[in-house]
Amino acid sequence: MSTMDLQVLRAYQAVAEGLTVTEAAADARVTQPALSRALHRLEDEVGAELLQRVGRVLRPTPAGRVFKEYVDAALDACDRGRRAVAEVVDPEAGVVSLAFLHTLGTWLVPRLVTGFREALPQVRFELHQHEENGLVQHLLAGTADLVITSGDPEHPLITWRRLLVEPLWLAVPTGHRLAERPRVRLAEVAEEPFILLKPGYGLRSVTETLCRQAGFAPRAGFEGEEVHTLRGLVAAGLGVSLIPSSPDAAAGPDFPIRYLEITDVHGARDIGIARLTGRTLPPVARRFLDHALRATAASAGEPAGRG
Repeated sequence: MSTMDLQVLRAYQAVAEGLTVTEAAADARVTQPALSRALHRLEDEVGAELLQRVGRVLRPTPAGRVFKEYVDAALDACDRGRRAVAEVVDPEAGVVSLAFLHTLGTWLVPRLVTGFREALPQVRFELHQHEENGLVQHLLAGTADLVITSGDPEHPLITWRRLLVEPLWLAVPTGHRLAERPRVRLAEVAEEPFILLKPGYGLRSVTETLCRQAGFAPRAGFEGEEVHTLRGLVAAGLGVSLIPSSPDAAAGPDFPIRYLEITDVHGARDIGIARLTGRTLPPVARRFLDHALRATAASAGEPAGRG
């Protein structure tokens, strides 16, 4: 398969996923008319209309959706083949494709990546942030070697190993009636608005589970996509929230949030790393998996498992 053949398939993949032909052409560094002609030639070769115009954009036809499944698989296999060859040529290099929860991008992922690259500085990382459901899809689609997530996805095709247990705190604004107490029962805020992540995020599911265990369903005062937003809205006095442990949890007395220990439920969530059970990891990804298990086990004072 020539470079142009791969280029056209990647462009088709991009357009079928929502890019305009102009955007896909810019990414491929060809002109828009040239890419349009190449896509028409691809349709001629396949023997079916693959894309149809809907308004101002192109969308895959039923035949195009079927064809894209095979394009995705072919491009993924080609990329993995190139990586495998590169790692044979230089086992100290390679690429780790890693997806992770948004909330872990401020502390755990940078720590693990930095520690790994101290030993293997030539290794590159392809990093993807996503919510819980999106992480599983990254694995199933083959666009990530590993994902770092909260809780076991409990999927028959996925192997998950716990890395650590992350504490969760009840965050309240400084003027809150409970702000001066070091610990509280979660049930004490059952009637208050909760600042939550949107459905599909791991922290949202954990929050709902803990509130249910405490005897109530949280009333959403706001639904966001970033923990930083949750903290900001709590500081503004718009509600309370369950927040993962973080450097600002130990902030000084002038900080506008107080973090309180929860006593009536187990305020914590499991953080783990997952891979496809039936897929052999590239060597450098396997080494990163082992590194992540060792590094987190060392910090917790327990032996590392193998995934």
